[in-house]
Amino acid sequence: MPEVRANERGDSLLPAPERAILVGVVPPGAHRTHVEEYLQELALLVDSAGAIVDSRILQERQRVGPAFYIGSGKAKEIAWLVAERGIQLVVFDDDLSPVQVRNLEKVISCKIIDRSGLILDIFASRARTSEAKTQVELAQLQYMLPRLTRQWTHLSKQFGGIGTKGPGETQIETDRRAIRTKIAHLRTRLTRISRERETQRKGRSRFPRAALVGYTNAGKSTLLNHFTGAGVLAENRLFATLDSTVRTVRLSPLHTVLLSDTVGFIRKLPHHLVASFKSTLDEVREADLLLHVIDISHAMFAEQIQVVNDTLVDIGAAGKPVVHVFNKIDALNNRSLLPALAQNYQNAVFVSAARGINMAALQEMLKRMVEGSIVEETLALSQRDHDLVARIHETAEVLDTQYDAETIVIRFRMRTADLERLRNEVKERRAPARGHSSRTRSSSAPTKKRKPDAR
Repeated sequence: MPEVRANERGDSLLPAPERAILVGVVPPGAHRTHVEEYLQELALLVDSAGAIVDSRILQERQRVGPAFYIGSGKAKEIAWLVAERGIQLVVFDDDLSPVQVRNLEKVISCKIIDRSGLILDIFASRARTSEAKTQVELAQLQYMLPRLTRQWTHLSKQFGGIGTKGPGETQIETDRRAIRTKIAHLRTRLTRISRERETQRKGRSRFPRAALVGYTNAGKSTLLNHFTGAGVLAENRLFATLDSTVRTVRLSPLHTVLLSDTVGFIRKLPHHLVASFKSTLDEVREADLLLHVIDISHAMFAEQIQVVNDTLVDIGAAGKPVVHVFNKIDALNNRSLLPALAQNYQNAVFVSAARGINMAALQEMLKRMVEGSIVEETLALSQRDHDLVARIHETAEVLDTQYDAETIVIRFRMRTADLERLRNEVKERRAPARGHSSRTRSSSAPTKKRKPDAR
């Protein structure tokens, strides 16, 4: 049981932070220094969760142990450390199977969690809005469902013979059904929230949209605060903010953009979390432009860039125009690599959002990119396409309209993403109906003569 801190008068305050041991495995072909960096990131996650890292353990293995993830001897060593130092938590850097967790808990007398469980716990403590809480709860239930077997070991004994089935299986199945029902309910609620967000985005469609993406703690919220004064929480912690924030940024009298801040990405982000945060990540999918914020002072920023790019592919947001915002240059000791980065990464700009360094250059690049995301188009539509005409007036700047007996010719300026969708819909309406020719009899085809009735 965690000790309780007290003030000078002896009044009890909050419980003392839990002390944790971090565990990682160095697989064949991997560099030990890289795994040490991964454990350092895990230590930051533990700090964000409110615990204190006591020690770190690395083991080099030819393969992951199916029973304990680590070797059985190393598991006994950790058990001794837990008992000797009064550790309350052991955190593994990779995901554990339910069997591995159950076996480890039999040997180590404290809580055992893996990386995904830790991230979900952080998200649960940081969620503020109803939408974020719903998304996190859904991800937690999906994570918990296959791991229920270890929750009821005290009820799971079964004996042979008729009528001797133990209550454990019944209890587990009951819990599984309850969780599946809750998951279905949460999915329905998130579907409703997603529709509400889509309606909100339609009301903002007259402006180009830009989304801040990047590895967690890269400085996205600080950048948003600099441009908008939004007052979004910005801390030197992983996952300081979860809820998406959208603000209007006036880059110049002729350039206005909607800038959204979204949840940061991280290595081995739980797939349940990505799926449940769909409505939040829709801001990224619907954006015309991505601002990829990169912590250039981090030793492994190149790998973090790849993690973000892979996540963008997973959520269907790849292929958009990107500005590579290399942030925290004030914390960079060696600036000789900047010319090479500017050559290797398209639309690269080097800034310090916290100190306001080179932010004018970023603003100028944004203006050029925003101007490129708006194009002029002229469409000739049928008078029957009144719904498309109404949509153009809602989502575009109409420059000229001409009418005749059958068509409406409209000249307008529209965002590239909206224009592509509009063109596809016009193309579908003009295409002939599938199978129409086969159903229509050709006038030149011979007709079968009817035989006279026999009388």
